[in-house]
Amino acid sequence: MYQWDFGILWSYRWLFLNGLGVTVGFTVVIVVLGLVFGLFGAFGSLSRFKAVRLVALTFIEAFRCTPILVQLIWFYYALPILAGVEMTPITASALALSLYGGSFYSEIIRGGIISIDKGQSEAGAALGMTPGQSMRRIVLPQAIKRMIPALMNQSIIQFKNTSLVSVLAVPDLVYQSQVAAHDSYRPLETYTAVAVAYAAILIPLTILVRRGEKRLAVSE
Repeated sequence: MYQWDFGILWSYRWLFLNGLGVTVGFTVVIVVLGLVFGLFGAFGSLSRFKAVRLVALTFIEAFRCTPILVQLIWFYYALPILAGVEMTPITASALALSLYGGSFYSEIIRGGIISIDKGQSEAGAALGMTPGQSMRRIVLPQAIKRMIPALMNQSIIQFKNTSLVSVLAVPDLVYQSQVAAHDSYRPLETYTAVAVAYAAILIPLTILVRRGEKRLAVSE
């Protein structure tokens, strides 16, 4: 029988805490940047110009239809060779995950916008608003309300996706746990503790998202 010993992990607590801090901070960065890319992608896909729509669609499908792990490796190893741009593991990881998340955010935002009845925009035009003003003042406020649950769910997925940056030696929680596991020869305890840490953060967030969905459903 295997003898579990979680007490040995106490000596690695600062390693885990530093890794957790990197993971949370990294998540904030890629969610914010992902939303920015998502906005450009969504408005691009709704553009009246065919060339802009084509560029937006290419971006969305290219990142949605390829594995994120492949993207991480490609950005770090292939892009410097092709473009001559050297990137640190953190920069490559942040860019890859932000663009990957942005492709999904784009579709969420686009779906939220087109879910609003066209009569809303027509009403804005009747009041003398430009298309941009109608979008900002009438369509987006209603669309954002519908987007929030899906955006939150995608952000939770982004948090979990950060575990993959350890392949590029970014010192996140998973990478630090690998260091602790190799040093302590206690991989079962180490990775169990990491799983508990992720669950402790994600379960409350998931509950909040579900409550938010119910409140939004009632308000509609």
